Amino acid sequence: MVLVAAWYIGAKARHGGARNIPFESGIVPVGDAEDMRLSIEFYLIAVFFVIFDLETIFVIAWAVAFHDLGWRGYTGASIFIALLLAVLFYEWRTGALDWGLKRRVRGPARYARAAEGT
Repeated sequence: MVLVAAWYIGAKARHGGARNIPFESGIVPVGDAEDMRLSIEFYLIAVFFVIFDLETIFVIAWAVAFHDLGWRGYTGASIFIALLLAVLFYEWRTGALDWGLKRRVRGPARYARAAEGT
């Protein structure tokens, strides 16, 4: 009730002018955001960052409790770090960490070349 009364009594904000323009780092936006297509690599890098950021939290917690955990904790943390290094190596070998330009081959041309070779 109080919120409804405060909204009704309060000053109404005027919309218009610079208020309706999105602010993006001080640069006036050009075009429509719906037309912009982001590459999947941006999402992959974000997911990799989250995974390895969480890994850092676990390693820091392990380092704080190192003396209390003993050899059992050392073995578990070593397996955890080895697994993460294996995942990082796999990502590197598959090219998931490459940010360079990629040459794209369109679908029909790729299939046409494959049919010519057989």
